[in-house]
Amino acid sequence: MIKYIGSKRRLIPVLDAIAVASGARTALDLFTGTTRVAQAFKRRGIRITAVDAARYANEFARCYVETDAGAITHRALGDALARLNRLPGVDGYVTDTFCQRSRFFQPFNGRRIDAIRQAIAADFAGTTLEPILLTSLIEAADRVDSTIGDQMAYVKEWAQRSYRPLELRCPELLAGPGMAIRGDAQALAPALGHFDLAYLDPPYNQHRYFTNYHVWETLVAWDAPPHYGVACKRVDARDPSTKSAFNSKRTMPAALAATVAAVDCRLLVLSYNDESWVSVEELETMCSHHDEIATLAFDSARYVGARLGIHNPSGLKVGTVSHLRNREYLVLAGSVTAVRTAVSAAMAAHPGARWAIRTEALPRVRREAGPAARRS
Repeated sequence: MIKYIGSKRRLIPVLDAIAVASGARTALDLFTGTTRVAQAFKRRGIRITAVDAARYANEFARCYVETDAGAITHRALGDALARLNRLPGVDGYVTDTFCQRSRFFQPFNGRRIDAIRQAIAADFAGTTLEPILLTSLIEAADRVDSTIGDQMAYVKEWAQRSYRPLELRCPELLAGPGMAIRGDAQALAPALGHFDLAYLDPPYNQHRYFTNYHVWETLVAWDAPPHYGVACKRVDARDPSTKSAFNSKRTMPAALAATVAAVDCRLLVLSYNDESWVSVEELETMCSHHDEIATLAFDSARYVGARLGIHNPSGLKVGTVSHLRNREYLVLAGSVTAVRTAVSAAMAAHPGARWAIRTEALPRVRREAGPAARRS
């Protein structure tokens, strides 16, 4: 999987335990991102619907969620990957924009990306192999980039991994059906239908994934967009149509509340942290139409950029990071039985963790874990 701010890699054991204990046969991953959580659920035989507004996230979902490994001709896939890996590099948009005007990739790898992406567009557009090959290309490019995990900037000196030659690998495809939908979560939620389990991991501050991962967005769109700034961000990032209500302090609370209210499910799992614009109490209130609510809290390391510190364009450290750890929350809401079963499963997934229990006037329980889950 690619490097990703907000990755829930460390929470997967808890989320997996909740999914198994819930007995869910259908699940919704409404802000799927890299599809890490959706993949964990699909491995359990759960039929997943994965939703995201980003092009690259939708491509990951088409690869890992919608594609049934049993329906793919693996020899044809292997032959396609081998042919693309043999292509000589060519100068194109990626080389010019992300290697010369900016420094996301070494030029020799940029030329390989250009050649491979052009071949995918020419030979595989509209086929069942297209999302698999695009996912393979993005993951290969991520392994040789020169960033600290997002694309708002690149490091001053070439990262050691950037010297490695780009190599396509076959994504780990999963058996079974699923669905990938690209669109706005708030708009789509009322029409998605009922799910046994719904997982929501919405954006929680002003940082937009559209710009954080604009290189991947361009690789999928393959539209050679005009760009601006040192990081060569897509110019349409300035277009209001690409901005989400979830990235505005003014509009996010109402958007999240409306989305939570619209999701039809037996068990809701809402993931958030203490850098968000809403409090835990507000999150619980948003879920109060359910019979029972429990909130689990986990200590978590912040993303790698925060740990490296604040630097100016010359690479000099110029500021002090306010904090290096977060509190991650899982708000569980649903029937009394569903929530209490989920809480028991989550606790069992972290043996040895210290839990404090506090009951409140409403039928809700907050349980706090010690050092349990660290965000990657």
